[in-house]
Amino acid sequence: MTNEPAQVSACIVSWNVREDLLGCLESLRAGVGDIRAEIILVDNASTDGTVEAVRQRLPDVKLIANGTNRGFAPASNQALAAASGELLLLLNPDTVLPPGALAQLYRFAGEHPEAGIIGPKLVNPDGSLQASCRRFPTPIAALFRHTFLGRLFPRNRWSAQYVMSDWDHTEPGEVDWVSGACLLIRRDLYAAIGPLDEGFFWGSEDVDYCFRAHQAGRKVLYTPTPVIVHKVGASTNHVPVATFLRFHRSMHRLYRKHFARNAFETALITAGIAARAGLVISSWWARQAVGRLTAALVRHRKPRQVSAGGGG
Repeated sequence: MTNEPAQVSACIVSWNVREDLLGCLESLRAGVGDIRAEIILVDNASTDGTVEAVRQRLPDVKLIANGTNRGFAPASNQALAAASGELLLLLNPDTVLPPGALAQLYRFAGEHPEAGIIGPKLVNPDGSLQASCRRFPTPIAALFRHTFLGRLFPRNRWSAQYVMSDWDHTEPGEVDWVSGACLLIRRDLYAAIGPLDEGFFWGSEDVDYCFRAHQAGRKVLYTPTPVIVHKVGASTNHVPVATFLRFHRSMHRLYRKHFARNAFETALITAGIAARAGLVISSWWARQAVGRLTAALVRHRKPRQVSAGGGG
């Protein structure tokens, strides 16, 4: 880190994920490699000591501490507005970067000036592939994603097409959109299409931004290197039902904004998304109830320990 203008600005939004965030920030230091980088963190009113820990351990991080939880898109825009970098990297706080990751992304961007947005390969903590590049969503694919229909028909072709399971994730290529967990934006694209749509409190803002990039005539590229570890849901797991509702409101906004062609389709999509939200929440409640019942049965069947004490 120097006083010269940054080549890459890493922009992170956090909310009650202190330990994951600290791990992410430490990996970023190793991930810089031989380029100039800055880290901008916007904290959405965490109550777990995030702000204090970052100020104490990582004083070089540019920290913006919000008094309220403004949501992901508005807080990301705060970070983007404060960034000076040639390239702007949206990065989730539950990611871990390998050494030299930012330098790899910077070089890939230099080799592909046609790309307005670039997204790297994401994997789960166990090393399995995450669907970090996807085709634009369709209503029928949404019905099978994370619902009981998807569990009944896990190999349905609509979900497979959406998550691009038929695609070679070991090769770079042009895609519809890439995950906002690690999304690199070229500054000239940011200047052309503006910040994230703040109508998306959480969810679908990355799909929307990539759609807008395509509208502006810019490509969205996926690269298999570097490989970023992403622990999904570190923040949102704190409030699952609220997260489900926010996600579906964002989904509704996305479909209404880009994919509904008339009032009839808008009404149909609204009804479908409402039904999907009900399916997801009821499925979650059912899993919780089964989990509690199973735990209670295990406790009930646990054999009592017999005292070894003797008689008088």
